[in-house]
Amino acid sequence: MKFHLLSISLLVIPLFFSLTSNAAASDLVYDTDGHPLHPGKQYYILPVIRGHGGGLTMMPHHNHLCPLYVAQENMEVKRGLPLIFRPANPKDKVVRLSADLNIEFAAVTTCVMTTAWRLGDVEAPTSKRYVITGGFIGNPGQETVSNWFKIEKLGNKEYKLVFCPSVCKTCKVLCGDVEVLNEGGKRLLGLGGESFPVMFKKKD
Repeated sequence: MKFHLLSISLLVIPLFFSLTSNAAASDLVYDTDGHPLHPGKQYYILPVIRGHGGGLTMMPHHNHLCPLYVAQENMEVKRGLPLIFRPANPKDKVVRLSADLNIEFAAVTTCVMTTAWRLGDVEAPTSKRYVITGGFIGNPGQETVSNWFKIEKLGNKEYKLVFCPSVCKTCKVLCGDVEVLNEGGKRLLGLGGESFPVMFKKKD
């Protein structure tokens, strides 16, 4: 009897570790080569659907030079600028699904501000909120709530970007998918536009 119980326990232990390992793996965000995304590394955010523009870049809008708006390249062949992901938990060694992230362009501009993303206020006359630069890195909380984004899974190596920060438990935020807003020939990122399924390609 003791032998049978011992045998069963020895079978259960590896099964438990296998299940927990698979659960942990399914919680990660992967690039186009099947590798987990790592904080601090550079990646291109590219559209999954062909013929719907290229990678992401920065551009002025409303005749203002700064802050720059996060936008999608109109031409599919352009990868845009590489980006870096920084989890709210600095101890995280990989990028996880549904985790709060700072996203910043690995680039410099003439604007005296960061290239980190933040969700801007509602703008007239469109009544839309756009993703712009000038966000803060780190320090999760009420004062930085507009600077945090998440990655959610849509399919195999297919994801979407989401604004729904959980870094402030007392803050009331309007959650939404980060999508593409077509305005005057520009493909700007913001809330309430054309769906934007994405994939992540590591910079060579």
